Amino acid sequence: MALSAVKGYNIFYMRDFLSISKKDLKKRGWSELDIILVTGDAYVDHPSYGAALIGRVLEDAGFKVGIIAQPDWRMLDDFKRLGRPKLFFGVTAGNIDSMLARYTANKKIRNVDDYSPGGRALLRPERASIVYANKLQEAFKGVPIILGGIEASMRRLAHYDYWSDRVRRSLLLDSKADILVYGMGEKQILEIAYRLKDSAGATGLENISGTVITRKSLDGLKDYVLVPSFEEIFQDKDAFNDAFKAIYSESDPISGKAIAQKCGDRFLVQYPPASPLTTEEMDRIYALPYMRNWHPVYDKDGGIPGFETVRNSVTSHRGCSGGCSFCSLYLHQGRIIQSRSIKSVVREIAAIAEDKKFRGTITDIGGPTANMYMAMCPSWKETGACRNKRCLVPEKCKNLTLGYEHSIRLWKELRRVPRVKHVFVGSGVRYDLLIDRYSDGYLRELCASHVSGQLKVAPEHCTGSVLELMNKPQFKIYEKFIDRFQTVNKRLGKKQYLVNYFISGHPGARLEDALKLAVYLAKNHIHPEQVQDYIPLPMTISSSMYYTEKNPLTGKNMYVAKTQSERTMQRALLQYKNPQNRKHILRALKILHKESLKKLFCG
Repeated sequence: MALSAVKGYNIFYMRDFLSISKKDLKKRGWSELDIILVTGDAYVDHPSYGAALIGRVLEDAGFKVGIIAQPDWRMLDDFKRLGRPKLFFGVTAGNIDSMLARYTANKKIRNVDDYSPGGRALLRPERASIVYANKLQEAFKGVPIILGGIEASMRRLAHYDYWSDRVRRSLLLDSKADILVYGMGEKQILEIAYRLKDSAGATGLENISGTVITRKSLDGLKDYVLVPSFEEIFQDKDAFNDAFKAIYSESDPISGKAIAQKCGDRFLVQYPPASPLTTEEMDRIYALPYMRNWHPVYDKDGGIPGFETVRNSVTSHRGCSGGCSFCSLYLHQGRIIQSRSIKSVVREIAAIAEDKKFRGTITDIGGPTANMYMAMCPSWKETGACRNKRCLVPEKCKNLTLGYEHSIRLWKELRRVPRVKHVFVGSGVRYDLLIDRYSDGYLRELCASHVSGQLKVAPEHCTGSVLELMNKPQFKIYEKFIDRFQTVNKRLGKKQYLVNYFISGHPGARLEDALKLAVYLAKNHIHPEQVQDYIPLPMTISSSMYYTEKNPLTGKNMYVAKTQSERTMQRALLQYKNPQNRKHILRALKILHKESLKKLFCG
């Protein structure tokens, strides 16, 4: 189903939030809804919130849609607040995996959930997709349940789960849902909605790109790859990596094949990813009538903290060609860049500027990687992203064309929008795409008008072997970028700084590697606040490395820091200025017989 072919039925449009109560249905003159979306996030009607975006896409296609946000999973009645939907329940844990939302890298309960009213923690359960689906099945027998969102994408097949430290079955099986949608989901959810509208039940949901279903047998299934079963990968880490490598290789919407995986007496079938959105389709999605605010029911709580970071930001594109080993974006948005038109972005920012509360600053314009807007590769339309070749590492592929001239033109257009004083690039940029002459104009324009004083970059580490495992550029590339950034700003007469992101404890990183990075930071007077304790996100390359202690793409054994003691020391070394880290730094120096460096770190 092409989104551009969908014809909206304006009879359903009210300039209002989607229905959250029976009172809302009465106001619209409705007795029932076609579709009810259940989400682990508070309801924010903004395109950066998945449930709102999917809800608006379905509404645009003529369906009556309601939202149940953060239901109390201990009360069955909370799932009944909108009644029984005519077609299906859509279930998502929210914008973040529910285990990641609930626990830190050290497996401690978080005190804050930015996607909840007032930032209150623990308003969504562990493994929210499973809990919500099970409660809905208890409340409404026979209503189809569709899983989606980032949690579903990252757990769509058998996977390693860091928080239980074991291999778990597909979320589809544990939730007993009818079908799982992976990826961004707009095309899939429309196809599912139309099929269910035209039939009597959840049968007939096969062969939808970007979905996973269960089957009793593989009879009649064509052009698929059978990977090791759940039972095999549960027992054998080499089988786990064999399955991962096949799944990774087939994760392309053009060239990918279906994946089949046996679990017990059933087969999971993952169809290839949905085709990328066209510019026309992207423009339509972001032009839908979002209220661009949290629902008023949260006013008494002070709103939703996470929304403030995106309130005045705009998505210009989706996808990332970087392919970082630890990142789940290739699972969810894919490697193929999908960009909106300049006209579409300008229109959205003009709408933001009309808000009386707007103070003149667009805090961010970009995507997963800000400087990939309008990037193109000739193979994407014909054969898909290359299976055995990386787009950016060890260097940018000559076939990848960056859209820097489009970005510059977009920025100039935006500076002419009334009431807009500043348009900043707040999301990170790929610094390795800003070191050669082709980036001169982009970097100069970026530094001159679109850096708020600080620019986010992610060198992640400095050791060559660790960076190679991360699929990140070598450290000399980062150092070259620093020189370029400083030179450009000096010519502009500006003092601007880099916010550096680093990861501690990534597979392959030893304690001595952390020390090497810490020495570099200390000698260059860099005091990073943005250090991420590595967390193995399900179905990523790095997660497979962490669990199996092998590189799944090469089969080579590798070192993995798994004890809490070493993970703590690695992070402490990188944040050497924190007084609380002193004891961990001293222990690390003693283990490494580097007590002579005590003065460098501890004064």
